[in-house]
Amino acid sequence: MTVYADNAATTKLSDNAFNAMEPFLKEIYGNPSSLHTVGQIAKEHLENARETIASSIGANPREIYFTSGGSEADNQAIRTAAYQGARKGKKHIISSKFEHHAVLHTLNALEKEGFTVTLLDVYSNGVVKAQDVENAITEETCLVTIMTANNEIGTIQPIAEIGKICREKGVLFHTDAVQAVGHIPVNVNDMYVDMLSVSAHKFHGPKGIGFLYVKSGIPVKNLIEGGAQERGKRAGTENLPAIAGMAAALKDAVDNLEENAKKVTAMRDRLVEGLKGIERSRINGDMEKHLPGTLNMCFEGIEGESLLLLLDMKGICASSGSACTSGSLDPSHVLLAIGVPVEIAHGSLRLSISEYNTMEEMEHIIKTVPQVVSYLRSISPVWEKITREEK
Repeated sequence: MTVYADNAATTKLSDNAFNAMEPFLKEIYGNPSSLHTVGQIAKEHLENARETIASSIGANPREIYFTSGGSEADNQAIRTAAYQGARKGKKHIISSKFEHHAVLHTLNALEKEGFTVTLLDVYSNGVVKAQDVENAITEETCLVTIMTANNEIGTIQPIAEIGKICREKGVLFHTDAVQAVGHIPVNVNDMYVDMLSVSAHKFHGPKGIGFLYVKSGIPVKNLIEGGAQERGKRAGTENLPAIAGMAAALKDAVDNLEENAKKVTAMRDRLVEGLKGIERSRINGDMEKHLPGTLNMCFEGIEGESLLLLLDMKGICASSGSACTSGSLDPSHVLLAIGVPVEIAHGSLRLSISEYNTMEEMEHIIKTVPQVVSYLRSISPVWEKITREEK
């Protein structure tokens, strides 16, 4: 049995998304910027997809800008707010210590350009406090950027509460909603967000496509110069096949949100029940304010890399954290941010499931993980030291 339990890294393309893409790979091949009939047919489909996507998050179609994915959308949103603020003499940005590196690395780059950045602490439950955001805002603050749901531990942040504070104080608010859209209800108006980033491959859409929501009235900063596509704010011929696939996948996800969440939550709860009894293990993050399909655990006395390799040999595809940092030997910055000790953070496991998984697969995980953990501990000098000190 092969169990794919790494849906936070990427998801399988849905049949509906594939079927939506296919015509644009052969039959409807025009450039949406062309004035002739073939181009204008493509343009009509492009705008139909934009309308579908906008309606899925409560936005206006003109507030949607297509990007290559979540990382580009994060970069464009943050730089848009930063440079707008700088023109007014405001160069202070607030974020959190456990954001995705697309946010953190952009903030690092802006610090080199003279901006100051406050990274808020995250508590042991993996939730940022809205009051901390409010306390950090100054007269110099031009942007607050807090992710909707964490990509490693799955905790959901109080975005509407934070957004309302920012709106009242006249500070732009951006949220990286890559892990949230398609899995929990997301409405840009209810959340008081000014900008929001999304990536299609997190909800059974294709890779290499995403979008940025920007509230009307906010002048968007260009990252890519060239043609007049996306109302002059993102040059390059639109990837119409991928955009069509993203629209179809997002509509499916939103239309079936409640049903899918119920199914996925039941499977995740079964995992929790079956794995929480492993000796000296811990579940990371608040399990109430949590995405339906993500479970992050740490096991003392083992290395996460060895755990993943052995699980893979037994047909279980999982991760130790973000796929974007899988080549790093450092422990997860997310786990360190919520106070997990370094030596424990090294033994982390992220299981992320979708509606395509089955309860039978969960039973296979529950049977296999304890066996692998036990084996690794039997050959671990670290575990030997831990057990010796307990005696």
